[in-house]
Amino acid sequence: MHIHILGICGTFMGGLAALAREAGHKVTGCDAGVYPPMSDQLRALGIDLIEGFSADQLALAPDMFVVGNVVSRARLSDGTPKFPLMEAILDAGLPYTSGPQWLAERILPGRHVIAIAGTHGKTTTTAMTSWILEHAGLRPGFLIGGVPLNFGVSARLGQGKSFVIEADEYDTAFFDKRSKFVHYRPRTAVLNNLEFDHADIFDDLAAIERQFHHLLRTVPGTGAHGSGRVVVNGLEESLARVLHMGCWSEVRSFGAAVSDFTAQGEAQDFDVLLQGQAVGRVTWNLTGSHNQLNALAAIAAAEHMGVTPVLAAQALGSFENVKRRMELRGKVQTATGNITVYDDFAHHPTAIRTTVEGLRRTLKAGERILAVFEPRSNTMKLGTMKSQLPWSLEQTDLAFCHSAGLDWDAGEALAPMGARAVVTNSVDTLVGQVGQAARGGDHILCMSNGGFSGFHAKLLRALHDK
Repeated sequence: MHIHILGICGTFMGGLAALAREAGHKVTGCDAGVYPPMSDQLRALGIDLIEGFSADQLALAPDMFVVGNVVSRARLSDGTPKFPLMEAILDAGLPYTSGPQWLAERILPGRHVIAIAGTHGKTTTTAMTSWILEHAGLRPGFLIGGVPLNFGVSARLGQGKSFVIEADEYDTAFFDKRSKFVHYRPRTAVLNNLEFDHADIFDDLAAIERQFHHLLRTVPGTGAHGSGRVVVNGLEESLARVLHMGCWSEVRSFGAAVSDFTAQGEAQDFDVLLQGQAVGRVTWNLTGSHNQLNALAAIAAAEHMGVTPVLAAQALGSFENVKRRMELRGKVQTATGNITVYDDFAHHPTAIRTTVEGLRRTLKAGERILAVFEPRSNTMKLGTMKSQLPWSLEQTDLAFCHSAGLDWDAGEALAPMGARAVVTNSVDTLVGQVGQAARGGDHILCMSNGGFSGFHAKLLRALHDK
């Protein structure tokens, strides 16, 4: 089968492309605004990419067009379609489907699907769970919304029974407004956390809670009539409300003092407790209490596949995280000490705060955190959570905001931070401002869910030339 993927460079659709290619299908695709790491992975796989969504791509004559949720029926200011290829597909009556639907029909049947859902930590926890199963010899398949360093690819079919997938609550496609994760029909569902996000498609938190309950409705029961498991964060009131709507599966909780799986110790060196008894120890380089919770979720999910917590904890000792999750991009030596530059995917205020807190706990007295971020997600562009930004950046010494493309005043939103906050709409100006402010011993934390216009490389060059 030849599939042509619209929006192929998104993390999900790029992973789907890799799976389809491995399964023996011919894969082509198109997108706009291509950036790593997915573009690099697709090129390495030899998948042909076309820039833009021109209607002449109908000449490729694929058996199926697979449509990413970046595609819409929107029109430009002059009245022409933003996605002329999609309009041509509809007009010609050609076959098309969504990415999640294609995956559900072609890849997932017969697999034990482990779906990792949550507002935060989906990518990292999916990578952790996959690595635990790999370490245990179960050869899992997976689709991860990033590139885990242990594997070097975001997706693979695997040779075992299990398939681990990052389960996103975002909508499926312009013609299917259900959350992506309802397509996956998991046997193990992880509810990692839940708070308001995706303000472009959800009116409030209750609407997202309803979608999470739709996911629970697809998990098999337990006992004589099924073997499904729901792994849930016991610290989240929102998830308690989801469970209260109805749950038919075995439930394993983590995080809270009364949960099944808990942690005892620091985030980088802790015991894993199952119902109060130590069953393993995790010692690794990851920072932050959020990653400790991610680990507990992954351990509980892997146990459902028969992996003991002690073996899972050992596996996490060699877990190398995911690209763009506190990824070290470089160190620059100065007369007064090193300046260290990190890249992170954080974009929601809670994710920004937990990332900063995790880094802060690893630093010595006097070392500064310079946060550089762009409010790029659809939710942040709408300004829905702008009032939370000073709170999210509370533990930074300086904060630099790239404000291009916003319909709200970032300077006004960050005003409570006073002189600690700097706002500009130019990446080049931002490079100069951060470079001038940086000094030996500083840790520069760059946060964006996009390519950030190559900011990291530009900053490192500027620091070397300083």
